[in-house]
Amino acid sequence: MAEEEGPTVELRQRKKLKSSENKESVKEEKISDTPIPERAPKHVLFQRFAKIFIGCLAAVTSGMMYALYLSAYHERKFWFSNRQELEREITFQGDSAIYYSFYKDMLKAPSFERGVYELTHNNKTVSLKTINAVQQMSLYPELIASVLYQATGSNEIIEPVYFYIGIVFGLQGIYVTALFVTSWLMSGTWLAGMLTVAWFIINRVDTTRIEYSIPLRENWALPYFACQIAALTGYLKSNLNTYGERFCYLLMSASTYTFMMMWEYSHYLLFLQAISLFLLDSFSLEQSDKVHEVYKIYIFSLFLGYLLQFENSALLVSPLLSLVVALILAKCLQMFVPHKENGHMLKFLEVKFGLNMTKNFTMNWLLCQESLQAPSQDFFLRLTQSSLLPFYILVLIICFLSMMQVIFRRIKISRSILLLSTCKISGKSLKETITLEDGRIGGRPEIIYHVIHTILLGSLAMVIEGLKYLWTPYVCMLAAFGVCSPELWVTLFKWLRLRTVHPVLLALILSMAVPTIIGLSLWKEFFPRLMTELMELQEFYDPDTVELMTWIKRQAPVAAVFAGSPQLMGVIKLCTGWMVTSLPLYNDDDLLKRNENIYQIYSKRSAEDIYKILTSYKANYLIVEDAICNEVGTMRGCRVKDLLDIANGHVVCEEGDKLTYSKYGRFCHEVKINYSPYVNYFTRVYWNRSYFVYKINTVISFQS
Repeated sequence: MAEEEGPTVELRQRKKLKSSENKESVKEEKISDTPIPERAPKHVLFQRFAKIFIGCLAAVTSGMMYALYLSAYHERKFWFSNRQELEREITFQGDSAIYYSFYKDMLKAPSFERGVYELTHNNKTVSLKTINAVQQMSLYPELIASVLYQATGSNEIIEPVYFYIGIVFGLQGIYVTALFVTSWLMSGTWLAGMLTVAWFIINRVDTTRIEYSIPLRENWALPYFACQIAALTGYLKSNLNTYGERFCYLLMSASTYTFMMMWEYSHYLLFLQAISLFLLDSFSLEQSDKVHEVYKIYIFSLFLGYLLQFENSALLVSPLLSLVVALILAKCLQMFVPHKENGHMLKFLEVKFGLNMTKNFTMNWLLCQESLQAPSQDFFLRLTQSSLLPFYILVLIICFLSMMQVIFRRIKISRSILLLSTCKISGKSLKETITLEDGRIGGRPEIIYHVIHTILLGSLAMVIEGLKYLWTPYVCMLAAFGVCSPELWVTLFKWLRLRTVHPVLLALILSMAVPTIIGLSLWKEFFPRLMTELMELQEFYDPDTVELMTWIKRQAPVAAVFAGSPQLMGVIKLCTGWMVTSLPLYNDDDLLKRNENIYQIYSKRSAEDIYKILTSYKANYLIVEDAICNEVGTMRGCRVKDLLDIANGHVVCEEGDKLTYSKYGRFCHEVKINYSPYVNYFTRVYWNRSYFVYKINTVISFQS
């Protein structure tokens, strides 16, 4: 009863205060007819306009400066302007080379329609296989880039490679701008946006992979996801007007769909977002209709993406769609449509978390990748040195405790209402207008959404290092919001029962002073380093690969098919256009099996076995990489040859453990010696320090 009477009395007192204030204002108007009350709104509007203008200018400037910084750094690192086309293309490694090669194919096509048809019915990339490259590799960025390049007449002004990387750098600028705006919306001051950008750039080794591989799908997709998060943050705010809600809703719809089209794994990230919104809705921290509107955006984007991605069944059976449909219909799906991509993901998670064991080469090879390991201590050390991690932890703790306090408070109010049966429970009945003096940062739905989302992403990033590129930008944004938010400081001071100084006044001072001090310290320590990076001339030097590509273009027949590691095959496809046996892609069963079979050239198998494998894929040339054959891995049992020995049941590192010794030597070593039976199957036609090229004989003399 006491808990219930408290809020009602408080409301009555507020009403009385409002009525008394109205009476006083009426008296003042009667006494004087001066136009002072009319000037005040104009002054306030001018202040708001100036604040918004300066903030928008700072956001756009930050994005543009970051894009220019990336361009300058890329030029210093690779000397792009001083290199030939072949040397430039070699800087694209692995799957990045595949993406850019299809961009080149689109530019060479006689028409856009013909180019799209050749990509969707591609039989010139992988031997004995016709693939829909647009669907399988999410090539919509390349399609858009090729259209823009030709439609804008840029072919007469700029080279295709500069146009391509320029678009990606521009998107990274939009990425930073979106993070700026999100932090600004959460804190109410554009200082938070400036601090977010500063932390993002300083910690860019852990916030983005743009420096290492430009054409990656995430570099195209994450800027749209950042825009979606900014729109969602504004949409969840309680004090947003109708026009603002419509704008945020439209921006959220467009960015969600675009994000889903740009990256084949986007629906997994949206799945985590949907869980965060579900928890937000469950705790009655926001009106349910807004959350349900976001669910509709998910469903619309999924089905539209399904249709335009050539009926991609992965979207129909994605966890995101399953969760959203279950929440809207209030029941769980009984059966899931089986799909291989989700099956691979589930198997990987089972092995990653120790729920299952496997000798499968592909699965173990993926688990051995650095990006799928737990984060190293250096990662946390870097975040701590830039002061990012300590402030993030402080802000997260305050917001989380305040959120739990608000939840328990509303649960108590709900129970008291139920006991008295005085009114019906609804989202609107429990909704309150929270002011700065209340000191309840945990009552704002957009803040709670970000807290839940960052906890989910952080939990996954603690297990898989590659996910730090999704989580660390969130860390920058949340930490900057916290130190710049007066409401968070008031919440802290309310808990500390500060009485010497007024909490609101002290909070306003600290929300300006703390970020200023942090910014000055970051400027003093890290700005000289950033300038040094732009002044240093680095060089990407790989003459062996250049020589190999030159030999292939000059000596190999046009109809030749090359076999080797998937990463090298991607570079060959880009630099020469020749057909290959495998690609560095891991969302197709047949390609995964091909990769494992081709990797057998580094195993302890007979020459005849290797010959049969290669000829089954119509390969004409075999390329052996000395770096893989003589690999000295830092992680025991994670070298390619070790994983192959485990999969084949052979002894690894001379230690038995239920494995057997192979009667054959390692193929990549034995084939270099040029003795029978290896010379009967393979003829060495080219070699340098890194690569050995063998022609696969068509006429075999089988003799021992």
